[in-house]
Amino acid sequence: MRFDIMTLFPDLVDRVLGESIIGRAQEAGFCTVKTHQIRDYSQDKHRRVDDTPYGGGKGMLMAAPPIYNCYCGVLADQLKDGYDGRRHVIYLSPGGRVLTQQIAEELAQKYDNLILLCGHYEGVDRRIVEEIVDEEISIGNYVLTGGEIPACILVDCVARLTEGVLAAPECYENESISSGMLEYPQYTRPVDYHGMRVPSVLLSGDHKKINEWRYEAALELTRRQRPDLLPEELKAPDDEA
Repeated sequence: MRFDIMTLFPDLVDRVLGESIIGRAQEAGFCTVKTHQIRDYSQDKHRRVDDTPYGGGKGMLMAAPPIYNCYCGVLADQLKDGYDGRRHVIYLSPGGRVLTQQIAEELAQKYDNLILLCGHYEGVDRRIVEEIVDEEISIGNYVLTGGEIPACILVDCVARLTEGVLAAPECYENESISSGMLEYPQYTRPVDYHGMRVPSVLLSGDHKKINEWRYEAALELTRRQRPDLLPEELKAPDDEA
């Protein structure tokens, strides 16, 4: 999987995605993350990328030409690398469909390359969205100062589903949300911590009983904290829809 991120703050993105699991995955060649500085594609002598919006209002709006030039640069970079995967362009925007695990799985399965556009200031000229963007995605019903953090979240969600990034599919298939419920509670040493003991069944070595306990514990936790994730038949009688 290849990710190309068009942004005004590539260092921010590189720092976040260059660490931990995604950073190691890049080093191992399981995924590629490339950032592209939109400002480098401005034809203004001061490298400006924004201007005042028509119709008035506070704030500045990112102009279409630098973004389009950057997009062309991304395609040229892919051509130079000999890359020709299934491509999808996403604008990180509050107006898009809200990111879920199911959407992350869909993107991981359908595409080999995600090109992400990070807005800033008051957003971007709508015409660039209409010209190059395939879809808009939001990470939630709130507003941030820019699209860089949402882009990092989207990359993390999708990249970890790429073969080789995690040790095995079980690492994400049975975890919270992916399984349809929250993940069961987990414990490690010591057995007794501040008077709280690890459930005895987990020390029994009986894998059948452990799996049964984990299912029931996950169901109970989901009923208590996220009943909205459950189908009606699994909700407790007093759960609110």
